[in-house]
Amino acid sequence: MRVHFIAIGGSAMHNLALALYNKGFQVSGSDDEIFDPSKKRLADKGLLPDSYGWFPEKISKEIDAVILGMHAKADNPELLKAKELSLTIYSYPEFLYEQSKNKTRVVIGGSHGKTTITSMILHVMHYHDREVDYMVGAQLEGFDTMVHLTRENDFIVLEGDEYLSSPIDRRPKFHLYKPNIALLSGIAWDHINVFPTFDNYVEQFEIFLDQITNGGAIIYNQEDPVVKKVVEDSTSLIKKYPYQTPHHVVENGKTLLETSDGLMPIQIFGEHNLNNLEGARWICQLMGVDATDFYDAISTFKGASKRLEKIAETATTVVFKDYAHSPSKVEATTRAVKKQYPDRKLLACLELHTYSSLDPGFLHEYQGALNAADIAVVFYSPQAVELKKLKPISENQIAEAFQRDDLVIYTDPAAFKEFLFSQNIDNTSLLLMSSGDYGGLDFEEVKRLVN
Repeated sequence: MRVHFIAIGGSAMHNLALALYNKGFQVSGSDDEIFDPSKKRLADKGLLPDSYGWFPEKISKEIDAVILGMHAKADNPELLKAKELSLTIYSYPEFLYEQSKNKTRVVIGGSHGKTTITSMILHVMHYHDREVDYMVGAQLEGFDTMVHLTRENDFIVLEGDEYLSSPIDRRPKFHLYKPNIALLSGIAWDHINVFPTFDNYVEQFEIFLDQITNGGAIIYNQEDPVVKKVVEDSTSLIKKYPYQTPHHVVENGKTLLETSDGLMPIQIFGEHNLNNLEGARWICQLMGVDATDFYDAISTFKGASKRLEKIAETATTVVFKDYAHSPSKVEATTRAVKKQYPDRKLLACLELHTYSSLDPGFLHEYQGALNAADIAVVFYSPQAVELKKLKPISENQIAEAFQRDDLVIYTDPAAFKEFLFSQNIDNTSLLLMSSGDYGGLDFEEVKRLVN
């Protein structure tokens, strides 16, 4: 089968391209810019386009399927040519469904935690040499790609993103997978550029439940009141299994999980991560892994890339990088680090980088999100606001939103870096939360702060 990717350089798209290449497909693609690690990984397989840009002449009747990425625009020249030739055009999630129609589809959904839960499930399966297909939103230790597709594996585990499928398909991705087994970890308003009201956002998860196959199962976090209501109000013909944060203790900066065999040390921490772990345990049970085997495997799980990732540590200092950007995740992550290291100063830095976080109408959702920090810092780039075509926001609006008198605010990357590197971080936990890079912060330099 010959497939062509429009916008092959994206994180998800290039991983799917690599997965199809490994499966024996003929793969080609285009993009207007491609950066590492996508660039190098595509080049290693001979899939990197010779030139950047869009080339309608690449599109011909010989192509069996075109896969359209979100980075492309609706008037993309290659897309218009594909339509003119009446070629089959898939969004990323549509194609994944086509490749998994005859498998048991396990879909992990929720506003937060879905990458971590998916990663935990795959770690357990890998630990016990159980082969499954998958798509996950982070690079995992021991896995070559973030997407793996075969003809023979019975299960496929899919991270169920609620964002849009493609420029010409405005449905959320997780509406297209039709799960046999699903999980909902939490619902907290996000993507307000697409879902302008909370009710509209919640509706997407109600639709997700409706897509579960009759007789299928939903595993859900009963500690989240919105999730609990959405699932328990659903009239779909599905089994419903609630879960909650398991019992655990924290001793000397280590988390011990309560199991039937006693307290077991684990390498992750924070109530949100323990809650994720319990959801993963339920899914693994439905996939045939008993509790003992699950705990054996999960005790070696170090976390998903960029999810509360420890990047440096000494006897008195620890530095974490985290992808957190939504208010609920920022609050949970900040509280988790403080609880894990209660006797240390917590310096928490948050970059407002997404559409939602930079929207003046959404900012109030961050009230109290950094309260667990001893020193709280917010960075945002006015240029990023301008590029996203959003209304300008002021430092006063930021301060008012977070409701913290001592909040430190930076808009200049050099000034933020100077502040960060001037801090005495002895007996300190440093937490850097962002889906961006603080205007070009070199995290390798940050690591040297503690070495």
